[in-house]
Amino acid sequence: MKSSAKTSHDSLGAPYAFLKKLLNTHSPSGFETKGQKVWVDYVSQFADSVEIDSYGNAYATLNPGSGKGDPTILISGHVDELGMMVSHISEEGFLYFKGIGGVDKGLIRGQRVTVHGSKGSVPGVTGLLAIHLQEPDDRNKVPEIHAMHIDIGASTRKEAEKLVSIGDAVTYSAEFQELAGGRFAARGCDNRIGAWAAAEGLRIASLKKKNLQAKLVAVSTIQEENGLYGASMAGYTVHPDVALVVDVTHATDIPNCSKTKHGEVFMGKGPVISLGSVNHPVVNARLRKLGEHSKVPLQVEVNPRWTGTDADAIFKQKGGIPTVSIGVPNRYMHSPVEMIQYSDLEQTAELLAGFALDCSKGERFGVKL
Repeated sequence: MKSSAKTSHDSLGAPYAFLKKLLNTHSPSGFETKGQKVWVDYVSQFADSVEIDSYGNAYATLNPGSGKGDPTILISGHVDELGMMVSHISEEGFLYFKGIGGVDKGLIRGQRVTVHGSKGSVPGVTGLLAIHLQEPDDRNKVPEIHAMHIDIGASTRKEAEKLVSIGDAVTYSAEFQELAGGRFAARGCDNRIGAWAAAEGLRIASLKKKNLQAKLVAVSTIQEENGLYGASMAGYTVHPDVALVVDVTHATDIPNCSKTKHGEVFMGKGPVISLGSVNHPVVNARLRKLGEHSKVPLQVEVNPRWTGTDADAIFKQKGGIPTVSIGVPNRYMHSPVEMIQYSDLEQTAELLAGFALDCSKGERFGVKL
């Protein structure tokens, strides 16, 4: 990819178009239906089977059925994003809300938002008291979420209720934007880019399906931001022999981030393998060897206690599933302008497919004493 903001990406084809569509489709935790529809429509073109469970996790499989693929490999990313949820409509027509997931309250005020109602999408803004009207002591304080409001232009509750309802989801109005250096920014890169990587890994593996010994299940999970809920369901349902979980991780290559505290992770230097605790050492070693052999550059980060990703829910299902969390470097996480380098994302999908294609018939990944 050329490093120009003006570069046309048409040559990147369907995977890139799918990425843009997925990122521009709202899917806050608990409201993932539209995002999952985009994901399912894409993977249905090359998967042997596609299924949806009762809560909306989506499963796409190559080599399904008894006696076909072995081992069973799960590759996953969560499709949900952060958001807000309308909790009260005032007499004056202002909307009050609660956060969905780990919303940074310092970023909420002064944003364009979209309320996703049953009657259609409604634009609005998050209100704020102009700095001229704030008391000096309040200028460096961030109000609690319950003290903030959304203004959709309505003058009364009755007028507002013609457009929106309590319980409607809200997202920032921040669309996909191409940047210089083969990078892009969008809200919800955390973690629709992981769901994209799982789908793209499956597509790449499908091109070499005759060499695939394993059963490969790509999963787009729900409600990670609320508590890893979809991953718990998916790990239990699939019960794979090995799982690779893709999520974003913090790119620390920005001026105000301490590398001594948070480690070194750079955009453009490839996917990041998580070390420690949840992450299975045998699978980890296999991924790093595969990266060397396939010329996919890999970075590492340490997570001695947990990863903060769906891997934490999957690895402990049914007696233990060998699992590794793979991170895509992301600047400005949990903001409306999360930034990703496309080459890091492509290499992550290649690593997933390469791992599946490298597994031999009946292979297992237990720790040996």
